[in-house]
Amino acid sequence: MLNRRSLGLSLLASPFISHRVRAENSVIRISKQYGLGYMSMMVMEHEHLVERHAAKAGLPGVTLEWSVLGGPGPQIDALLAGQIGFIGPGSTTLATLWDKTAGTAREIKALSALQSMPFVLMTRNPAIHAITDLTEHDKIALPGVKITGHALTLEMAAAQQWGVASYDRLDSLTITLSHPDAMAAVLGGQSEIDCHLASSPFYYYEQKAPGVHQVFKSYDVTGGMHTNGVMLTSKAYHDANPRVCAAVLAAQQEANDFIRANPLQTAEIYLAMTGDKQASVAQMAGWVADPDVVYTTVPMKVMDFAAFMHKVGRLKRQPDSWKDMFFEEGQGVEGS
Repeated sequence: MLNRRSLGLSLLASPFISHRVRAENSVIRISKQYGLGYMSMMVMEHEHLVERHAAKAGLPGVTLEWSVLGGPGPQIDALLAGQIGFIGPGSTTLATLWDKTAGTAREIKALSALQSMPFVLMTRNPAIHAITDLTEHDKIALPGVKITGHALTLEMAAAQQWGVASYDRLDSLTITLSHPDAMAAVLGGQSEIDCHLASSPFYYYEQKAPGVHQVFKSYDVTGGMHTNGVMLTSKAYHDANPRVCAAVLAAQQEANDFIRANPLQTAEIYLAMTGDKQASVAQMAGWVADPDVVYTTVPMKVMDFAAFMHKVGRLKRQPDSWKDMFFEEGQGVEGS
């Protein structure tokens, strides 16, 4: 679980990274997860795009090491310890890390957004059609209480419904659980968990299941598309490896172009790399091409989340602009 305490311990316990970072590393280490939110990373890996762009930048023979670490906490620890170059958590994790590290030797910012993607609250409880229908008997699974984008979206919805003073009214109903386990709990019908605030592709699977329906989509709460994941690195790594950072950003942009132009091939890559047997290639291609999900490096509504987090005391300071939380390579776009 990633919360304020565990994140703070990660930052305090990790050694300074500046002495561990070597300039223009021949080995680039990136941590990813599996899910359509990480599709650009998966294409980058499958098509060897970082290696190709690194060679163009004058870094031939670069080796990529892709890892899957268990959630934001271990990823952040590895990043701060200089054991990994890039991670891809949510934009609310970015805001928290920026708040805690800006101006320090451990400073962390985003290189780019990874995509815009909604969170969707799904339930098997036929009585729930709005958050006002939730009771103490309902349990909502999400990937991390209090601080993840999923949790913040639920709090934003509560603040809109009952006022800012009641933003955490539904927090007691939330449980930290991975998306696959949350889906299994909701679809299995035997768990106390009857709701799942899901990311793609898990809400697609749940939408197909009998007796499961959608309560709300985060885009309804935020008033439009918002960034989910971001590509993070440390200032120490960024400053020591400018050509690596440029290659990673260029590779991501090429991957996004590939996804938009080749949804069927992208679906094949996803199913092969994840071992997912639940969807056909045609189904997955349709989900890849869903207009709700935009594979882009442009940050969207990052400041909306940061402003809310500051208002409710999750951030000590509010950034003046989304650009405060992004390195210069990612600032030349019309973000928000």
